[in-house]
Amino acid sequence: MLLLPTRLVKPGCCFSPTISPRLAHAALCWNRLHKSDAHSLFDAVPATDHRHCSELLRARTANGDHSGSISLLRGMLGRGLRPDRLALAAAIKSASALRDGESLGRCLHGFVVRTGHAAGVAVAKAVMDMYGRCGTLADARLVFDEMSCPDTVCWNILITGSSRAGYFDDVFDLFRSMVACGADESMPTAVTVAVVIPVCAKLRVLRAGMSIHGYVVKTGLESDTLCGNALISLYAKCGGSGTMDDAHRAFSSIGCKDVVSWNSIIAGHSENGLFKEALALFGQMTSDKCLPNYSTVANILPVCSFMEHGKYYGKEVHGFVFRVGLYVDISVCNALMTHYSKVYEMRAAESIFRSMNTRDIITWNTIISGYLMNGYHSRVLDLFHRLLSTGMTPDSVSLISLLTACAQVGDAKGGMGVHGYIFRHPVLHQETSLMNSLVSFYSQCNRFDDALHAFADILSKDSISWNAILSACAKRGKHIEEFFKLFNEMCHEVTRWDSVTILNVVRVSNLCGSTKMVREAHGYSLRVGYIGETSVANAILDAYAKCGYPQDADVLFRNLAVRNIVTYNTMISCYLKNSSVEEAEIIFNQMSKKDQTTWNLMIQVYAQNGMCDQAFSLFRQLQCPDTISITNILLACIHLSLVQLVRQCHGYMLRASLEDIHLEGSLLDAYSKCGNITDAYNLFQVSPTKDLVTFTAMIGGYAMHGMAEEAVELFSEMLTLGIGPDHVVLTALLSACSHAGLVDAGIKIFKSVREIYRIEPTAEHYTCMVDLLSRGGRLQDAYNFALDMPPHLVNANAWGSLIGACKVHGDVRIGQLAADQLFSMEFGDIGNYVTVSNIYAAGEEWDGVEHVRKLMKSKDMKKPAGCSQALS
Repeated sequence: MLLLPTRLVKPGCCFSPTISPRLAHAALCWNRLHKSDAHSLFDAVPATDHRHCSELLRARTANGDHSGSISLLRGMLGRGLRPDRLALAAAIKSASALRDGESLGRCLHGFVVRTGHAAGVAVAKAVMDMYGRCGTLADARLVFDEMSCPDTVCWNILITGSSRAGYFDDVFDLFRSMVACGADESMPTAVTVAVVIPVCAKLRVLRAGMSIHGYVVKTGLESDTLCGNALISLYAKCGGSGTMDDAHRAFSSIGCKDVVSWNSIIAGHSENGLFKEALALFGQMTSDKCLPNYSTVANILPVCSFMEHGKYYGKEVHGFVFRVGLYVDISVCNALMTHYSKVYEMRAAESIFRSMNTRDIITWNTIISGYLMNGYHSRVLDLFHRLLSTGMTPDSVSLISLLTACAQVGDAKGGMGVHGYIFRHPVLHQETSLMNSLVSFYSQCNRFDDALHAFADILSKDSISWNAILSACAKRGKHIEEFFKLFNEMCHEVTRWDSVTILNVVRVSNLCGSTKMVREAHGYSLRVGYIGETSVANAILDAYAKCGYPQDADVLFRNLAVRNIVTYNTMISCYLKNSSVEEAEIIFNQMSKKDQTTWNLMIQVYAQNGMCDQAFSLFRQLQCPDTISITNILLACIHLSLVQLVRQCHGYMLRASLEDIHLEGSLLDAYSKCGNITDAYNLFQVSPTKDLVTFTAMIGGYAMHGMAEEAVELFSEMLTLGIGPDHVVLTALLSACSHAGLVDAGIKIFKSVREIYRIEPTAEHYTCMVDLLSRGGRLQDAYNFALDMPPHLVNANAWGSLIGACKVHGDVRIGQLAADQLFSMEFGDIGNYVTVSNIYAAGEEWDGVEHVRKLMKSKDMKKPAGCSQALS
């Protein structure tokens, strides 16, 4: 049968003007690949047979051959054949489906006006529809207004065009006018309702939708499938789970439920978190003998992913898909792979991927993003190279996944290769989401300048673009000035911050210690409602705590409507920083649910404030202490100076296989501070991984025990292993030299801080040097060194060390000079004042003693009374 039209048009074959157009229509209907057969039939049509040519033109339009329809129209006009009105309407419909549809449609509109066909209802409807699809609603409205008695179809065309163009107010106005018209031929139908109801859903205007629902019930359209499907989606999207009963009533009212009806009600339950109900509806659908399609599978698989035993439900859906033959659909296979990726079943996803005979770019993106989601970053890179080897062109989704994988594995070269690929393909360069990912990639790879250049290349920046570059600036606090510059630019270009912007501002405020910025971010969050987001509230709470304003944090905490466990933990951490034990206890006792972080924080609160019994009591209640728990309880062990407890913690660490370099450093420190340097050294020796943390702890232990030579020797060993020092280990080393009186060695180390290790000396380094020179009896050198300290590093501890040494060596003159420097400062330790007073007394300079006593009184300094303790 399919070869029949071809045989009839062979040379010498008899032509029948009656059968030719019908055979042409049949050729197009039966096999879209044989359009050339219809072309041959057209060539055989006599030049005077305009009726048959018009039928052929309509057939082409009906079967989607729009360019062929326009070509046929040109051929007819070239041969002097006049198409009828229905053919012209079909040609206008084809024009609207082509790329240059508007200009071509206007030409055809002009043609029908000139030839007198514009008054035809079919032609007028086609012209209106063409303008509506092209987005020129004003022209469509002109055609509509010229019609003497527009029917329902005309109204529907205008309403559909307005909805498509986003003129939602016009949609409602037209619907009201349509109802007010009252003519039977122009009353709203199910099609009208199916266009207007989705507009209500999109604008989230439930009351308007319910009003239209009332009209539907009054006019008897409630049982219509189109109306019912639209109402289900309305209630699912607008009212949340509270209006799903209305969605069910609309579903039950449908006289003949189709697959769209079932998909709508299942999707409604899925979107509102009613996963069990959605799964039950899927079961009813299959038992109702309504064959699911791709959309059904796409709706039900995310439901399976969110459920407790989702992987098993997903396998049941997979089996159903296989039984009913949906497995051959690429979209269905892609949905299955997405589900298996979400439930961490990458073997199943890979199996589906390998079994597919045909793969599109979405297939590749699905399997690549699945491996990325499950942390197989090297596999992502392999799959991307396979994608390129197939000759398929990656899209922005593919490249975003690749950039994320490169960032995770630290493959800067691979990411820069992606950047080059984007640069060579201008279409990709216009993708804002892709360029945003490029900025984030460079930020994660610590290539700030490249991130800045990528940001500058973004053609259309959105809020995500700005947040990405602001996050890059805020990272590690290295580009604070650039942050404020870009933030000011953002405020001029973006009228509204989002929650990510606020989090960036709060992070920078923490780095700068700017309470003013925190309060501004807090105020903005209150005005726009972002304070209701727990991530924003928790960040502002933490910022107030770090900036030293626990009262502000407390006020915010009490006014929060929604709190999660992180909120409570943040408040305990705030009270920890401010040594507010009672407030921390109140928050801890209020919590109905506590996580490991909660227990660790409260143990740290007790340990840091010397409440060792409470710390040990909480520690014993822990089901499974982690490395942080052990680190915190070691503080209590140090406070009690009980090496037995330190050994118990060490034993638990070994039994529980808690391998953590920072915990080892804490154990070393605890052994040292509890007076057992031998156990500390033994632990250091057996440590499989020696890094800066363990070396610093061991050198600090030696310094504490006056073993300066061992500390210097261990420092040399650390340098031999290629481990560079930081300011902490250098402070410990200087302290060791100070306690052992190794003045020359200490001076040499201090000089190396800047000259060799390129580290800017800190206040601790200068204080150690003053102490070193003072203990070595070089008081004049110590005084001169203290005077030469950078102004921003001057502190009372340095002068206090010198004053203490002056008392030991009986040097009243240097002691007086150091005291003058100390008294000029606004802060100080009462012990230093007492020491100065004693120096004056030892030199029998009673006026000086009186002066110090008056200073202490003016600053409200009181020496605490002494006490003694008898130990049995």
